[in-house]
Amino acid sequence: MSDERHGRIMAEAERIMALGEASESRAPYPVNEATIGNWLDAMGYDNERFRSGEAPPSMAQVWTMPGLGRKRADDDPLHAMMGILTAEGYTAVLGTNCEQTYERYLKVGEELRVTTALDSVVGPKNTGMGLGYFVTSRNRWYVGNELVATMLFRVLKFVPKDRT
Repeated sequence: MSDERHGRIMAEAERIMALGEASESRAPYPVNEATIGNWLDAMGYDNERFRSGEAPPSMAQVWTMPGLGRKRADDDPLHAMMGILTAEGYTAVLGTNCEQTYERYLKVGEELRVTTALDSVVGPKNTGMGLGYFVTSRNRWYVGNELVATMLFRVLKFVPKDRT
């Protein structure tokens, strides 16, 4: 790996991180019982609390996911950093971990918005999968101006080792 390539990658990472919470999107639908019910059924979990007007905290991301018919915001920092790494030859991706924090339960009828920021880019690291960068984004979910949940999402963007 060249110092020049690493320099380009890190310069772009710094530029994106300097934007802070650069991307914001709103949930297309308010928190609702039908989606909560579908999620509980899919997870094989039932709790009367979540059939009576509250959403499981771990559903925070569900409300703002783009789904099949919508696309990611053009200013999404994670997507921008992934594009930069792809252009530099780091074409494979592997999810490594996700840390979520919940400030409170969500209630039916609340409308969420999420902001996304690039938190860190670390590398290059020589891993079992190949040489790559660990890219971490930070999502924050709000109801109005109240922070209700956060998530750090880290992926490894790498050049796969030869499979010969």
